[in-house]
Amino acid sequence: MDFTAVFQFLLDIFKREKIEFALIGGFALQAVGVTRTTQDIDLIILAKDAARIKDIMVQAGYELLHESEDVLNFLSKSNELGKVDFLLAHRKYALAMLKRAKEKEMLGGKFKIKVLELEDLIGLKVQSSSNNPDRLHQDMADIEMMIKNNYPKINLGLLREYFNLFDRENELNEIMVRVKHA
Repeated sequence: MDFTAVFQFLLDIFKREKIEFALIGGFALQAVGVTRTTQDIDLIILAKDAARIKDIMVQAGYELLHESEDVLNFLSKSNELGKVDFLLAHRKYALAMLKRAKEKEMLGGKFKIKVLELEDLIGLKVQSSSNNPDRLHQDMADIEMMIKNNYPKINLGLLREYFNLFDRENELNEIMVRVKHA
């Protein structure tokens, strides 16, 4: 996947169409000091923009793989354009996450892109690993690394709120013990 080409394509569209967005997922981890490979681009947008995004992506040659009230998943027939997923913000937590997103330099400074705050990236990983147990180990490893690399400037209150939403506060406590003793 040519991340530079896809980012340029998406940023041009978002600017032209005045679509609010932020980077999430594995690629966004770079903005909070965690590097790992990823094979797609994950973004959060307002749910009200879903129909426009769907039209834009299909017209650009992407195939719609999955659509729900919460997500749109696209795959290009071209390997260069790869896979792009959109989380649709319509609930209070996702809307607040999008509102808090801050512009960061990505791809070695080639782009300035809004990225979710650290705590919100963690919150989404708590949710994804709760919804899909196959993601648990990778998501928890990402969460622990994000906390370790950014401790003590983390908003623990917000993290506790996210973990409590999924009755997983013990996991956060265990991570915090390991991080404090590292």
